[in-house]
Amino acid sequence: MSGRSSGLSLSDRRAAIRRWLDQFASEAANSKLLAASAGVGVAVGLLVALLEWIVIEVVLHAVLNWPLWIQVFAPLVGLLLAQAMLRVVRGGLSPATSEEYIRQFHARHPSFPIPEVAARLAAGVSTIGLGGAVGLEGPSIYLGGATGSSFYKRLEDQLGRGAAQQLITAGAAAGVAAVFQAPATGVVFAMEAPYRDDVAHRALLPSLVAAAASFLTFAAIPFVHHGSVVDFAFDRSVDSAELLGAVALGIGAGLGGRLFAWFVRKAKILSKHVSPWLAAGVGGLILGALALWSAQVFGEPLTLGPGVTALDWLSSDSSLRLIVALFFFRAVATLVSVGAGGVGGLFIPLAVQGVLLGRVVGEALDRLGLGSAEDARLWPILGLAAFLAAGYRTPIAAVMFVAESASGAAVVPALVAAAVSQLVAGASSVSAAQREERLGGLESRLALPVGSVIETDVLTVPPDASISEFVWFHALGQRQPVVPVVDGSRYLGLCSVHDATRIDRADWDDTKVTEIMDTDAPTGHPWWTLRDAVAALGRSRRDLMAVTDTKDSFVGVVRDDEIVKLGEILVETEPSDSEPTDG
Repeated sequence: MSGRSSGLSLSDRRAAIRRWLDQFASEAANSKLLAASAGVGVAVGLLVALLEWIVIEVVLHAVLNWPLWIQVFAPLVGLLLAQAMLRVVRGGLSPATSEEYIRQFHARHPSFPIPEVAARLAAGVSTIGLGGAVGLEGPSIYLGGATGSSFYKRLEDQLGRGAAQQLITAGAAAGVAAVFQAPATGVVFAMEAPYRDDVAHRALLPSLVAAAASFLTFAAIPFVHHGSVVDFAFDRSVDSAELLGAVALGIGAGLGGRLFAWFVRKAKILSKHVSPWLAAGVGGLILGALALWSAQVFGEPLTLGPGVTALDWLSSDSSLRLIVALFFFRAVATLVSVGAGGVGGLFIPLAVQGVLLGRVVGEALDRLGLGSAEDARLWPILGLAAFLAAGYRTPIAAVMFVAESASGAAVVPALVAAAVSQLVAGASSVSAAQREERLGGLESRLALPVGSVIETDVLTVPPDASISEFVWFHALGQRQPVVPVVDGSRYLGLCSVHDATRIDRADWDDTKVTEIMDTDAPTGHPWWTLRDAVAALGRSRRDLMAVTDTKDSFVGVVRDDEIVKLGEILVETEPSDSEPTDG
């Protein structure tokens, strides 16, 4: 017999066992994550069903059946109530819902405090239920993200540190799936929304499970509306001329979506510079006037609510002039609702604007003898996809929404329209919290605020100190070769031992530090990122940089070794899986 041993060595066997155990632990963790995602989906389906029943079936249904003179004042009451609910928590909350989901997705430690969630949801009920021209999907996404975060906090030990964003995304997907009865749209939108040019790909499986569970749960509840919010019927093939029309519509929707997004951002900025009560009061009066005016023009107040009544009105024979008028009426109502601090989403308002734009194009082509009755059903679908894609920078979700709301025949031209609108809209978006794309490990650390490494308790030297005092008491006594020169609170420059050596030692006692300090050394600011600080230190070839505020008051210093230490700490505290977390 051969003297050589056969089979694996003991060390190889141990390594194989370790790999098997690691794989088993990974699969077990994934199973727990998917089980938690299913639980999130069921919970969100129930909660969104309750939210929709209260807002749509109870409050808004009652408002739409009140006399017109009461309907006119309903938005004013709704916005004032919303502000009251937002003001009672922590001195005042922003009205953001889907925007807050995106913000928390990117946060290193996501947080959805229960008082804030309750206040925002109550404000959403008041805003939308009493006629604000925003959508229920915003509160539903926010509620879903909060539910996912709640599940994660209770299961953190079992799921690990990297599951927070995944469950938050899964919850948001479940919220969209329930409120729109469109699970695929929910998955794609929740993954697309945090970025303008990327997706949160690691949340795919949890989002699929949560969206399916939410959809099934919502569908099983008898007292809520079932079926897609926007329902189209289009089941024939599309010819090349209609594809060219999709390109033209994409250009128009891209321009319109870009302009709409600009106005939304301006409305949000304006709301931050005026009293929230004044904004709510003026906005409520404007919404009331729009409701009264639209009732006179269209026979009913089509500016009230998210826009479903406007889509119902479109099903009747409507003139081109009235459709154009409704497009602008609805746009103004939504912008006023946002600027007045109303709580709600922009997905449905954008979709409604797209449908109206598509109808305008269809009616215009029909007048020119270039359209047909069958074509007229296509243009609203393409308008929805293009306008929604341009406004929210979510082209895949927009096309998926079309696929789930209409038959597959409209998907190809919808893809064309959405792609063209994306090119025309550029980087514009209604969301200010979206990031351009996912960041890798190094990039995400460099995006941290410079405040994470600022040293505020530092030694400084006064401007009347001599070089001798600086060298003996500061540099040698405190082992600090570079020290900021500060007059009271005003930063003047950096004084270093290297600069002191250029002066004859016999003159140190008679030479002030202000004569040798470096006034050209770059200074940082508290609002900088680590990327800004690293770049400035690299350009100056220094290992220390002073940080000042807008009035040149000294705040502290940033040292390159502290940035390195922070990087080492973050490496140790990152999730143990091989990929960095999304966001």
